[in-house]
Amino acid sequence: MDVLRAFAQADTDWNARDSQGRSPLILAAYHGQLQALRYLLDQGADPCQADARGNTALMGAIFQGENTIARLLIDQACPLDQPNRAGQTAAMYAALFQRHDLLQLLQERGADMQAQDQQGNTPATLAQGQLKGRLSQ
Repeated sequence: MDVLRAFAQADTDWNARDSQGRSPLILAAYHGQLQALRYLLDQGADPCQADARGNTALMGAIFQGENTIARLLIDQACPLDQPNRAGQTAAMYAALFQRHDLLQLLQERGADMQAQDQQGNTPATLAQGQLKGRLSQ
């Protein structure tokens, strides 16, 4: 956190990206850094940004099993059905990785359970253990 505070004093762009398009917030979500993620949100970091593959902080948190972070990100004003470059959504990740509580929360918040990725997978079919093709990460 001291490093983040030092960057804040230097007027840092919290939405800057690395060579793979990952922002500090995406990295914090993926690596389970809840305190850093909250700080970044408070500093104005964009929770809706996607990396070069189109994966969002929410997708990274779901993939890594960071459920507390995922819930916090679901509460942000981001489109829940924002697809990555393979057409996969956060709900598809929740279904595939058996994050049933997050899948239910996404559904309650209006995520499309019939959205299809490029392989024809939907959150509903993935939740039933049916996978067409392979998932991109």
